[in-house]
Amino acid sequence: METKNIIIIAVAIIAVVAIVGVIFATGVFNQDKTPAETTDFENDFMKGSFVGKVELANKTEKFMQSYEDKEHDVVYNVSTVDNSSQLMEIYEVQGVSNPEIRNFNGQEWNIYFTQAVPGDSNQSNKNDTMNIVICQAQGEKQGYLIYMIIGSKSDINTTMNTFGEQYTGYVEPLLKSLTLKESNDVPKINEEFGLSEAEFKQQLDLIHQYKAGNTSALQG
Repeated sequence: METKNIIIIAVAIIAVVAIVGVIFATGVFNQDKTPAETTDFENDFMKGSFVGKVELANKTEKFMQSYEDKEHDVVYNVSTVDNSSQLMEIYEVQGVSNPEIRNFNGQEWNIYFTQAVPGDSNQSNKNDTMNIVICQAQGEKQGYLIYMIIGSKSDINTTMNTFGEQYTGYVEPLLKSLTLKESNDVPKINEEFGLSEAEFKQQLDLIHQYKAGNTSALQG
């Protein structure tokens, strides 16, 4: 009788495992809430498709534009400069580092994850924290930047890596859809900081010294 009960229990376990296997195979427990809708966009330096209903929010500058997904509390800032790699060197000193590297359509992208608090950090609540994904690519003649800024009220599940919904559901499909364009009169990175080429080079030299271990290079 005891042997019979053990056999019955074993059969029941096998049946449960089989059912769970079917559930996971059919995706019943893996319902992706990422919207199926996409929004095509095109500007002077790239074209592609955002996931979700996204509207152009700011077109004041030719090489810098903002797009907004109001439903999911997301803003995308896209821009181009002559050397985006130098910009990331500055960001790295400020704590944005260790990018994930992906290749889409023959273009290598560095993908960074960071957070920020809007306005005065002394006055802001931790609940106001924004999650930010920065995608940077450097072509032969110009660099490309995409900032996905996820507001504190967003329903998108975020992580600080490529396993989160913000990347798998939104960033990766965007990068896969992109066609990058070569542009004329692309803004120079030193001009974006209001510096001459010599002044900007001096600042980069200090950053290189700091990264090499001379922590006093950026003091004073």
